Amino acid sequence: MDYKNVSNKTPVGVIGAGSFGTAVANLLAENNPVILYSRRADRANEINKTKTSSGQSLHPRIIATNDIEYICKECFLIFPSVPSQGFREMLREFAPFLRPDHILIHTTKGLDVNLKTSDNILDKTISFEPSEIMTMSQVILQETNVKRIGCMSGPNLAKELAQHQPAATVIASHFDEVISEARNAIKSPRFQVYASHDIFGVELAGVLKNTMAIAAGILNGMGYGQNTMAFMLSRGVREMIVIGTALGADKSAFLGLAGIGDLFATASSPLSRNYTVGYRLAQGESLDYIISTSSEVAEGLKTVNICNHISHQLKLDTPIIKTAYSILFEEMELSEALSYLMNYKSSKDVDYV
Repeated sequence: MDYKNVSNKTPVGVIGAGSFGTAVANLLAENNPVILYSRRADRANEINKTKTSSGQSLHPRIIATNDIEYICKECFLIFPSVPSQGFREMLREFAPFLRPDHILIHTTKGLDVNLKTSDNILDKTISFEPSEIMTMSQVILQETNVKRIGCMSGPNLAKELAQHQPAATVIASHFDEVISEARNAIKSPRFQVYASHDIFGVELAGVLKNTMAIAAGILNGMGYGQNTMAFMLSRGVREMIVIGTALGADKSAFLGLAGIGDLFATASSPLSRNYTVGYRLAQGESLDYIISTSSEVAEGLKTVNICNHISHQLKLDTPIIKTAYSILFEEMELSEALSYLMNYKSSKDVDYV
């Protein structure tokens, strides 16, 4: 399909036709023609035929393709939206066609880690140094010649975006031009956009909140109420900041939309993949079964493992992270886990500002 037949505007690209990539494509299509990349040709053809992707109806200004060269040639603004475990491989496929004038704004809330002892991030014997942890923007810089990079993060549950419910996000970048281009492309009466120059902090906030979303799902699945949930979430924000600042981030990003805002959304909604993992564990399902029956990746599983490793290496005070790790990877009983937290040596309420 030739975009000259659709619009005179330059199209915006989205890499990844999963639930969130599709939701982002629909948001962008309110202002621009959009090219949605799917790795498989048969799926791209099916998307174009049915005008649906990941259970969502597509805006008429969206077309799908599996042609990497085509999307890179037609679009200078591209939103990569793929899980962290496949992010580097995706970039290596795209790198020969990406130019220095491209702008990449990723939506991936995950981390890239150079493992020493295992290819499986869910293996509890993993080993790495904190300095080997990379955010997706750092991976982009490492694997491509693109310099104008940003990230999109916030309380943006794909299903609610697909229902056109009002929402907001943060576009973070070192470059004002990147923020401006992204805002102009995606802002609408139903989608507010805020700006940040702290891309590292915003990325880490969006990643670390997934650990607490799993813990929240466990509590809800056990039948506990709002007192328990508020206790866990407020202490969880502290642990996010403890880990984030240990890695070099500024704490302010954790207090905005990408941190507390996203945490409130994902820690209270069955639409959240990470919350759902915790809830299903509390209902008695095994982690292996949950993973095998889930259609999309819950980034929080990987992040809990990474954060527990960091906390151990750097001797950080993160009891919720450590307890979540023990539940997920060491088969700690839920009652034992809660007892551990309730009897944990108390500390100052707010020690991170």
